[in-house]
Amino acid sequence: MNASYDFDYIVIGSGFGGSVSACRLTEKGYSVGVMEMGRRWNATDFPKSNWDARRWIWRPGVRMFGFYNLRLFRHMMVLCGNAVGGGSITYANALLVPSLKVWGQGSWAGLKDWSRIMPQHYTTAERMLGVTANKLLGEADFRLKRMADIYGVGDTYYSGRVGTFFAPEGEAGGKTYPDPYFGGEGPERGTCVGCGGCMVGCKHNAKNTLDKNYLYFAEKRGAQVFAETKVVDVRPLNGKLDGSDGYEVHTECSTAVFNKQRRSFRCRSVVFAASSLGTVELLFRLKQRGSLPRISDDLGNRVRTNAESLIGVRFPGNDMSMSPGVAGGAAIYIDEHTHIGVVRYPEGSDATGMMMTLLTGGRAGWSRILIWLWTLLSHPLKALRAHNPIGFARQTMLLVVMQTLDGYIDLRLKRRWYWPFSKLLCTEGAPLPAYLPDANAFVEKGAKALGGTPLTLLTEILFNIPTTAHCIGGCAMADSPERGVIDVQNRVFGYQNMLVCDGSMLSANLGVNPSLTITALTEHAMSHVPAKAVLETTPLRIRHGQASFA
Repeated sequence: MNASYDFDYIVIGSGFGGSVSACRLTEKGYSVGVMEMGRRWNATDFPKSNWDARRWIWRPGVRMFGFYNLRLFRHMMVLCGNAVGGGSITYANALLVPSLKVWGQGSWAGLKDWSRIMPQHYTTAERMLGVTANKLLGEADFRLKRMADIYGVGDTYYSGRVGTFFAPEGEAGGKTYPDPYFGGEGPERGTCVGCGGCMVGCKHNAKNTLDKNYLYFAEKRGAQVFAETKVVDVRPLNGKLDGSDGYEVHTECSTAVFNKQRRSFRCRSVVFAASSLGTVELLFRLKQRGSLPRISDDLGNRVRTNAESLIGVRFPGNDMSMSPGVAGGAAIYIDEHTHIGVVRYPEGSDATGMMMTLLTGGRAGWSRILIWLWTLLSHPLKALRAHNPIGFARQTMLLVVMQTLDGYIDLRLKRRWYWPFSKLLCTEGAPLPAYLPDANAFVEKGAKALGGTPLTLLTEILFNIPTTAHCIGGCAMADSPERGVIDVQNRVFGYQNMLVCDGSMLSANLGVNPSLTITALTEHAMSHVPAKAVLETTPLRIRHGQASFA
């Protein structure tokens, strides 16, 4: 590597794709800089509840510097994370392997024998993330089993797979142990107390967030993480339009209003890992301003929501709390393509209750709004109880629904009539389903049997749009730039030394939480990067615009 480079690799983002990339690249001897827009968090920094909006929500423009972000589009509302460690800081901690059939769908179908190749990478990802069967089941998990039995799908119930450090059998949680995962090379850990607080930040050092495994080892081997740093430009060096001489990466402080602390770094290679929305938006800006004009015109196409919906059952006045357990708990399948899992917030984190309303049937659109209004007016006491946020986390079992059924929209970067000053990321295409009749029927039947009130998100009623924590796609994996943005090894078409490793690479609805698949696919991509010593001693060939080694 040329001594004029600041880093061999710059990784943009520190989530499941970015942290894996940084870890494996430093392991192979490369110098790595990680640019992360969010803050670095410690257990003592997390908010006491999600009512503390300034420490929970990420909106730096209004001086809110949390780790949880909400982005509203015409076709969907997206929940995502901004932090050192990416979405691992705020996700529900569920790490699941999708059905093998998803590899036969979408643009990645047939590119490789995925059913043979991916199991080894899933195994590596599970070992690094400490995936284990959920050992702390709470009242919400038990009630899901009862609902599943009532619906006739009780045999599909399972306790869940999570990245959590549990106490030995017979011992209460809350005790600190030396590193239990990496032979003493990792950080010390605390055992889970089952508070349900995974999504507002684990205060007990029990959640296997990326800063305790992949990113931890990347930094231990010399990677430099630049927190609160936003990448605003990436340009090829020395006029080499394909990036064969490397790139200049320009950054600014993401939390500053005036003093942006603008900097530039030179690197040999770049990995885009800023989440599906972050990577797609950044690549659009770079393509349109002429910094990276060779990016495929397929950019932004076929963005998926994992066919997701958030519903729930509230038990007002219930003596049994729904909060205890791991945030991402037990799950079931109500049919071959519909997965329903429990999620929860800790007691006192009731702000999510402001987003929920009574579950309402009918067809999507204005008629459903009218039915919803009539339901509120005809059942005023029930409506008041459902909309009272106080006690929401304790009284409510939330259920996240995910499907493998295909459906997608497109992302575009353009000016909108209501904001002509700059271009905004927008959605286009046919509406995505926000009303899943089978899932709603399951909840209504279970709620009636258990004496609860079925709920859904207010945005799904008023705007007929789904809410997802798993926005995926936009940089599809394909066999050509006419059909996708990256190849089967995650290399960007039209450029050398450039990869995409995050949720934007996923090319089909997984039907389960995508974190483990992003991790495994990034492991696959990194397995094709030669060690630095090999790179410096092996003749380089160029084939079809991509680097290969003799």
